[in-house]
Amino acid sequence: MNSFFLTMFIFSPLLGVLALLFVPKEESSTARFVGTAATILPLACSVILYGTYLSGSSFDRFSQKADWIQFGNFTELNGKFFNVPYELGIDGFSFVMMLLTAVLGTLVAIAAFSIKQQVRGFYMLLLILEIGMLGVFAAENLVLFFIFFELTLVPMFFLVGRFGKFASEKAAYSFLIYNGIGSAILLIVFTILFARTGTANMEMLQDLLNDDQAHLFAPISESLRVGLFLALLVAFGIKLPIFPLHRWMVHVHVQAPPPVVMLHAGVLLKIGAYGMIRFGMGLFPEQFEKFAVLLAILGVINLLYGAFLALIQTDFRKVLAYSSISHMGIVLLGLASLNTAGVQGAIFQVVSHGLIAALLFFLLGLIEERFGTSNIERLGALAKKTPILSGFLLAGAMASLGLPSMSGFVSEFFAFLGLFNSMPIIAAVGTLGIILTAAYLLRAVLGMTFGTHKESYRTAADVRGWEFIPIITLIFLIVAIGIMPSILAEPISTTLQTLGIGG
Repeated sequence: MNSFFLTMFIFSPLLGVLALLFVPKEESSTARFVGTAATILPLACSVILYGTYLSGSSFDRFSQKADWIQFGNFTELNGKFFNVPYELGIDGFSFVMMLLTAVLGTLVAIAAFSIKQQVRGFYMLLLILEIGMLGVFAAENLVLFFIFFELTLVPMFFLVGRFGKFASEKAAYSFLIYNGIGSAILLIVFTILFARTGTANMEMLQDLLNDDQAHLFAPISESLRVGLFLALLVAFGIKLPIFPLHRWMVHVHVQAPPPVVMLHAGVLLKIGAYGMIRFGMGLFPEQFEKFAVLLAILGVINLLYGAFLALIQTDFRKVLAYSSISHMGIVLLGLASLNTAGVQGAIFQVVSHGLIAALLFFLLGLIEERFGTSNIERLGALAKKTPILSGFLLAGAMASLGLPSMSGFVSEFFAFLGLFNSMPIIAAVGTLGIILTAAYLLRAVLGMTFGTHKESYRTAADVRGWEFIPIITLIFLIVAIGIMPSILAEPISTTLQTLGIGG
């Protein structure tokens, strides 16, 4: 079915960008209203998609295909090869990621009420970034995926560099250099695949690469397949990030404003996991299986390295930054298991960490706004002056360390369950990271909420007004997934079947 719905979904924030062009720079309140209203458009589209899913209708009804790019006149190929059509489509996994993007897009727009300078420019960049993220998850061919992938880099560069702290420009360039290298590697892989197979369509590529009898325009040897897979691992490993390609991410988390980090940790990092699943497991399943032990080892390194460094930090921003590295290790562990439970746990972790990280960074923003610091040693006894904020902070920490009835528990349980079935020794070592997670989160949160009282902020305000909207929404979603994991498990089951994951 050729529907324009996904195109409307993806590019709906563009209406907000155009409207903001007519808002005077000094009208900050108007810019906030228009920018936030523009994020409601994709949110409404995601609700329609969710309603379609609940009704039992297939997502195929939303697929779209139109002529776009043609390389020469290959009449003898019946137009099937060396053409790049405009193709959009979704399955259960991409649907979940688009829903996550739309929800966090609106919540980040609300969280950005704290931005005081260049408000109009901030919201324009935010909306362009949302277009890129939505497009990545709906693209059905390599060229379109790469264009949307690149579209996320430019607004993110300016959001970090212009609205961050004193070293934000250095963080922005670090982000651009690392991700630019990843993009270059990705472009090389996509170009080779297109040249050798004649198609950029993901479904056709999966069929051609996994069929020994398929007709290819140039053979792809086993060594080339291994090289392409490893190149994809590096390209998306930078995005995830995988140790030792993580330094740029720490700089961004520390220097960028909290609303930007909410979206970066909540969605942009997850493009790395999405790419590994969609391209790594989908296009190169045999190579993925051969390197599963390496992925598991990298996952354990991520998990333990991030946890150890988070444990010794004195700044809560850095605690959360290294916590993100640690939690992305759980994604790698789940994928390395190559069974239903593990891969399902990895996808759960992608969504769960997106929600929990957004919650914690929003609360971090409130703390910095009220007390002027995120240094744990300079904060203390917050529970006496801001009991509601402290309670929400503790709830976020509990979710992150995997408290039962919250999404973090479900994702970690399934990921480790899958890994214990396939690599019990590595899984046993990885469980140390779970213990360390509880240690560094409780150390940081309890150190801020209790301890010595600081006279300098005796009149600090507690959570109020619009600040409740992101907090309550995120906690509701975290608990909902923890209590009813089927709301995620059912949509992604079709993706697992497509990838041939079983056992």
